Amino acid sequence: MSAASKGSFILDSYAILAYLGKEAGGDRVREILDQAKSKLHQVFLSLISLGEIAYLIERHRGANAARETIAIIRQLPIEVVEINQEQVFAAAHIQANYPLSYADAFVVALAELLDATVITGDPEFENLPSVVSVEMLPRES
Repeated sequence: MSAASKGSFILDSYAILAYLGKEAGGDRVREILDQAKSKLHQVFLSLISLGEIAYLIERHRGANAARETIAIIRQLPIEVVEINQEQVFAAAHIQANYPLSYADAFVVALAELLDATVITGDPEFENLPSVVSVEMLPRES
């Protein structure tokens, strides 16, 4: 069974941080991760998104907190996807054509590659044409 036929999801940094911080949308991410533990879904995270999480945590809470957060993420039922040259150029193409950050362009490129749904609450994705499937998480009011 292919990854797509089981239901594949790409989490971006927003989704991971909402889950870890028990913020709005975190419950939906928890549900997806619980289903991944039962092999109902496959869940992926771009290495670029993992780096984005590391720098955000380090900036706000320090290097030790960043290392601890990465260790926690690596214990979750998430496959961290290494980046290759093909993905770099796919992300560059996406960023050249859509108003997304560089890290978000990698999320979209990975979703295209794996025919997966992006899980995010990042408002940048709200104006993205139907290039990939996107499920928007609720955000704090």
